[in-house]
Amino acid sequence: MKVTGVLPLFLPFYRRLWPERLAGLSVALVKATALEAAILAGHLLLYPTGLIQERRAPVIPAQEGATPLPGRTGPPVVLLHGFIDNRSVFVLLRRSLARDGRQRIVSLNYSPLTCDIRTAAELLGRHVEEVCERTGSGQVDIVGHSLGGLIARYYVQCLGGDLRVRTLVTLGTPHSGTKAIPLASAHPIVRQMRPGSEVIEELAGPAPGCRTRFVSFWSDLDSMMDPLETACVDHPDLETRNVRVTGIGHLALPVHPTVAAGIREVLESAPVEDRVEGGLTVA
Repeated sequence: MKVTGVLPLFLPFYRRLWPERLAGLSVALVKATALEAAILAGHLLLYPTGLIQERRAPVIPAQEGATPLPGRTGPPVVLLHGFIDNRSVFVLLRRSLARDGRQRIVSLNYSPLTCDIRTAAELLGRHVEEVCERTGSGQVDIVGHSLGGLIARYYVQCLGGDLRVRTLVTLGTPHSGTKAIPLASAHPIVRQMRPGSEVIEELAGPAPGCRTRFVSFWSDLDSMMDPLETACVDHPDLETRNVRVTGIGHLALPVHPTVAAGIREVLESAPVEDRVEGGLTVA
């Protein structure tokens, strides 16, 4: 999957003034960096709007004889943000899914003070159960950005979440650990995202019979992934698909329209939802 960024307006002038400095610089990297900067600026403006947990709108049963609104079939979609972020990062993706006819889209804010992926995964599990109870659905699909994808994977693999999660889509998630930004290791949850951490080792362990389908979007210009391939899911017991995205960075993954189109395609191609009764999956 190839996407394109925004070329800075000053680049032609920069090329004339300092051509030697651009000799070894990839134009794709310059585009991606400019796009990342623009997205960061916009996200900082939107960030306050996502600080409060979204309201849980009650599901109103359809009245007899009423014409149902058009919409996609399938389970609710749960959106889970990354490290020191909130649900505002999914504003554009949420609109894209809604325009596609998906009417059951919910998001979860976990605290920026969270220091343990396991604790956040337990919170996600309680949230998913609440969503299933409120909507009457037996399953959900989850889209997780960065750390959010790792939290969701821990829930699926280690806390029995595969019973509830039909498809887990991750965007720039360090599945096998990332070595980027060494100074950030002062934070406990960042240490859990390092290669060889207890959490990463748990996720690398056996997962026989896992029901969830995994789809990972990873970018060749993601500066948060070191090595880049850490954003791919590689596990013998899991049903996985890794989608390479070119030309954008880490912040653009939950924002770019081409990635959103890829997510919609993934959700539309997922198997028919199962009903869950008494802890067993009933087709």
